[in-house]
Amino acid sequence: MAAPKRSGLGRGLDALFADAVPVSDSADEKQEKPAAAADAVQYINIHDIMPNANQPRKTFSEEKIDELSKSIKEHGIIQPIVVRKKGESYEIVAGERRWRAARKAELTQVPCLIRELTDEQNMLIAIIENMQREDLNPVEEAEGLNQMITTFGMTQEQVSKSVGKSRPYIANSLRLLKLPEYIKNEMAEGRLSAAHGRTLITVESEDVRKALCDKIIREGLSVRETERLVSAQGKGKKKRPAAKVKNPDVARVESELKDALGTRVSIVQNGKKGKIEIEYFSREELDRLIELLKKLG
Repeated sequence: MAAPKRSGLGRGLDALFADAVPVSDSADEKQEKPAAAADAVQYINIHDIMPNANQPRKTFSEEKIDELSKSIKEHGIIQPIVVRKKGESYEIVAGERRWRAARKAELTQVPCLIRELTDEQNMLIAIIENMQREDLNPVEEAEGLNQMITTFGMTQEQVSKSVGKSRPYIANSLRLLKLPEYIKNEMAEGRLSAAHGRTLITVESEDVRKALCDKIIREGLSVRETERLVSAQGKGKKKRPAAKVKNPDVARVESELKDALGTRVSIVQNGKKGKIEIEYFSREELDRLIELLKKLG
C-alpha cells in the first residue's frame, strides 16, 4: 500500500506557536486583527470553539484545570490556542486544556491562531504536541500512534520520524494495546507504568496476570520487583530441556541481522539445515520488513 505523502511535522511545532505573547480578555485587547495578518492573534467567542475530534488525550486532571483557571484569571492566557475553521465554528488543534480552563475562568473570548489544516495534519499535530509536552498517559499515547498507522496508513518508521521517537519505542508502545482493559485502565489512571504493562504482557496466564497486577498496585512494586516476580512465576512451570548453548558465530550473525532489520532475528539450526526467523508485531511492520528484504535483492 502506497503511504500518503508526509507533511514534515516531525521537524517541530515552532511555526504553530510563534505568536506566544501575553494576552488577556480585557476589552481594549479585543480589537479584530487585520485579515491580511495570517499569524496575528485573533479573539474568538469561546462558545464558537469545539474540542478536537481526534484529540488523543482523553483524561484531563480537574485539579490542574482548576489551577490553570486561577492563573488565567490572574495573568490571562499566555499562549494562544491553535484552531482551524470547521463549518461555522472552530476546532481546537492544540490547547484544549487552556480552552477548558478559560471556560472555567468564565472568559467570553480567547486568543487564537487560525490555521488551515487537513484532517491528517490536524490529528498529527494534536498527537505530536501532546507527546512533546508529555501530556499523554501510556494508553493514550499508544492509541494515538496506532491511529496514525491505521487511519493514515503510516508505517512505524514514518511514525517514528514524525514524533521523534525510536522505532523500538513505537513498537513497544503499540504492544501495550494487546493488554486487557483492566490493565490499560490502571495505566491510564497512573497506577501502573508503561514498563509495568510491558512486563505483564509476557505473562501467559490471565489469572496470574490479574493477581500480579493487583499485587503491584497494592504493594507499590517497582518495575524491577515486578520483573523478578514474573521471572519467578515462569520458573515455577514444568521445567523444559535446557537450551543448547548457541554457537558464538551464529549469535554474532543474529545480532548483525537484528541491527540491519530493526527487529529480533533467530537462526535455528538442525544439522546442515535450518531456518531464519524474523519477528514482527503488526501488519505495518511486516510490510516494512518485506520492502527492506526486497531492496537487499
